[in-house]
Amino acid sequence: MVGAFSNLIQEAMAVRNILRIGNPILRQTSTDITEDEIHTKEFKKLIRDMFDTMRHADGVGLAAPQIGILKKLVVVGQEENNPRYKGTPEVPNQIIINPEITPLSPPGEGFWEGCLSVPGMRGYVERPDKIKMKWRDENFTEYEETIQGYRAIVLQHECDHLFGVLYVDRLKNTKLFGFNEDLDSSDRLLD
Repeated sequence: MVGAFSNLIQEAMAVRNILRIGNPILRQTSTDITEDEIHTKEFKKLIRDMFDTMRHADGVGLAAPQIGILKKLVVVGQEENNPRYKGTPEVPNQIIINPEITPLSPPGEGFWEGCLSVPGMRGYVERPDKIKMKWRDENFTEYEETIQGYRAIVLQHECDHLFGVLYVDRLKNTKLFGFNEDLDSSDRLLD
């Protein structure tokens, strides 16, 4: 009976296929979302599907291009103790439309980033620790906020996808890139 219940939960979730590095869609620039688009059933379903897909894969964020949709849409959200990023703080659930990021600090201390589109690997990336971000939410309300720390790193990583950029393009050093299992067994990791 438990197996049948588990199957029902999986069927209710709309988990989409995540494109992997090498797929040319991931290298394209996304288009802005219009206010008319946010009112459609398709858009609301897309947001639900993105959250379902992100959670199913234990992700912290997901950008629409990662599921083949070239629109400027990102979802983020992580409870504490995500199995992929142990020891990182909670990131509140958020829908981000048409983001604009302005760095407020130079690239600083790095972070071992991973990506659902580069499965099983991580690399050391240095990014600004403090940013100003403008975006719209699912109601098309405009926001502007100064963001620091881990959340700023997550948002920069996800918003890069909207412009065809993957974290591997921002590696500090290609020697600081590899498979999770091999990196976890070495003493090079900072976390």
